[in-house]
Amino acid sequence: MQVVLACVDFSDVAGRVVDTAVSLARAFGGELHVLHVGEPEPAFVGYEVGPRTVRDQVAAKLREEHRSVEAIAAEAVRQGLTAHPHTLRGPYAETILREADHLRADVIVLGSHGHGRLHALLVGSVADGVLRGAKVPVLVVPHPERARVAGAE
Repeated sequence: MQVVLACVDFSDVAGRVVDTAVSLARAFGGELHVLHVGEPEPAFVGYEVGPRTVRDQVAAKLREEHRSVEAIAAEAVRQGLTAHPHTLRGPYAETILREADHLRADVIVLGSHGHGRLHALLVGSVADGVLRGAKVPVLVVPHPERARVAGAE
């Protein structure tokens, strides 16, 4: 059975990522794993967990994100696929790669935000990090604006 890992971040490209991953899972007769990686823990010196209200807000946000991932997986199940939701926290690319290994994914599907080369140079890119470290094929779905421009040429 083929395992398709769809990485969603709830941006403008997330719907296209899910549609692409669902199509792949259906074509392969495989299962779909929907992964959302939440914001990593701050890593700077002196960081404290903070007041209870901050912890409660972070927990509420993670629950909301997980409900959204569950809804995506449930819709895939309604379409006849085997699908599983996953919500983790950590450094984005590293967490995606670790989960792909853990799930024995055959392909990783994720989106590109299309920020451009300067942004990638200064900040880096999750897609670049996954592409560099992946042991399996990675399908990068372009941002809708980039896809529209490419289709117009």
